[in-house]
Amino acid sequence: MATFRLQGSKVLAVDMTGDSVRAKNGSMVAYDGQMAFKKMSGGGEGLRGMVTRRLTGEQMEMMEVKGQGTCYFADRASEINLVALHGDKLFVEASNLLCADGGLRTGTSFTGLRGGATGTGLFTTTVEGSGQAAIMSHGPAVVLRVTPQYPLSVDPGAYVAHQGDLRQSFQSGVTFRTFLGEGGGEAFQIRFEGDGLVYVQPSERNTVGGDI
Repeated sequence: MATFRLQGSKVLAVDMTGDSVRAKNGSMVAYDGQMAFKKMSGGGEGLRGMVTRRLTGEQMEMMEVKGQGTCYFADRASEINLVALHGDKLFVEASNLLCADGGLRTGTSFTGLRGGATGTGLFTTTVEGSGQAAIMSHGPAVVLRVTPQYPLSVDPGAYVAHQGDLRQSFQSGVTFRTFLGEGGGEAFQIRFEGDGLVYVQPSERNTVGGDI
C-alpha cells in the first residue's frame, strides 16, 4: 500500500513500491524513481462512472500513477489534509479530492434536495474502503466533531468533506450572511446529525446555493 505524507502543508508526497494511486489530473509537481501516468475517465470508474458524473454534474478528472519511488502532488497551493479510512466511507466535494490510494473505491452519492420548492438534487463524491486519501481546502481545514447531542450546521461554501455515521439535510431560506443582511437569492445551510467528523475550510467558494 502506498504511504502518504505531507511535505509542509501544501505538498503531498506518496511513496510507492509498485503501488498505484489516483490523483487529480495535472496535480503531479515532481517525482523520483520510475513512474507511469495514465488519464482515467469517469473519475476512474469507467464508462458507467463517466455517464453518472455527467448526469449528476459531479465532475472529477483523475489520473492513475503507478511505479517505484516518490511522487509529489499539489494543486494551486491548497492546504492538504490526510484522511485514513478503515473500511468506512468519505464524502468529499470532487474539486477537493487530491489523491486516493489505488485500492479505494470512488463513486457518487445523492446527498439530498436543495429546498423542497426547487427539487434540485445535490450529489457528492464518495471514497470507500481501507487506505489513505488526501483532500484539499482553501486555508487550513478545521475538523469538527458531530455527536447525537451536538448537531452541526455548515455554510455550504465552507464545506469540504465528512465521514462517519452522519445524516445530512438541507435548510433553505437561511444562511449565515442572511443574519447580516448580506444574503441574496435562495440560500441554505447543511445540517449534520449523528456521530462523525466534518471538514470545514475558512474560505468560502461559490456554490449552487447562490449568493451565500
